[in-house]
Amino acid sequence: MATIVPVRKKRRPIAAGLARRLALTRAERALFARLDTPERIQDFVYAIPSNHEPDGETVLSVREVLRQRRAHCIEGAFVAACALWLHGDPPLLMHLDCDLSDYPHVIALFRRGRCWGAISKTNGVRLRFRDPVYRSLRELAMSYFHEYNNKRGERTLRGYTRPYDLRRVDPALWVTNGKACWEIHDKLAALHHVPLVTPAQVRRLSRLDPFEQRIGKLHQYPNPRRR
Repeated sequence: MATIVPVRKKRRPIAAGLARRLALTRAERALFARLDTPERIQDFVYAIPSNHEPDGETVLSVREVLRQRRAHCIEGAFVAACALWLHGDPPLLMHLDCDLSDYPHVIALFRRGRCWGAISKTNGVRLRFRDPVYRSLRELAMSYFHEYNNKRGERTLRGYTRPYDLRRVDPALWVTNGKACWEIHDKLAALHHVPLVTPAQVRRLSRLDPFEQRIGKLHQYPNPRRR
C-alpha cells in the first residue's frame, strides 16, 4: 500500500508594501509572516504573558507588546488586528461595554464567508477565541454574555460596537507607538454601543452559581503580586 504523504499548505506571505508602510522591522515582519490564520494568531496571543500593569495602566502598541512580552485585552487585539491586516483581512476591533462594576473588553474581528469570529486576549477562561460561525455581530457579542461577569458573579455585559476599522487612523498611533495608545482606546470607548439587554432584563438576570464562579477564577498567568 502506498504511503500517503500529507500535503502541507504553504503559508501566505505578508503584504510587503503594507509592512513597509507600517514601519515594521525585519524581525517583526518575520514573526507576522508565521501568523497567517486566525487560529495561529490566537495561539500567539495566548502565549503572550498577561499584562498585570504593575506600574499603572498601559495601552501598549503592537511593537511594545512584542518588545515587553506582555499584553491585556486591547493590546492583544492590536497585535491580532495587525496580523490579520498583513494577511489580507481588515484590522477590525469591537469594544464590549459592561456594567460599571466590571471592565470593558476589546476583541479583533474577522470573517470567513458570511460569518464572524473573534480573536481575544484574556487571562481567564471566559472571554476567549470565537470560531467564525456567528451570522451577525449581535450573535457574536451575545456569545460572550453568559460568561461576562464581575467578582460577585453578576452578568455584566451590556453592549457592543460596530466594527472599528483601524485603517481609519495613523498606524503610528497603535502599531509602532512608543507611548501609551490612549487615543485609540478613547476612540473605541466613545463609539456608540448597541444595547444587548433592556433595563428590565438586567433586573432579572441570574448570577453565576458557586461552581461557575470558582472555575471563573482560574487564570492562565497568575498575578505575581498576589502570590
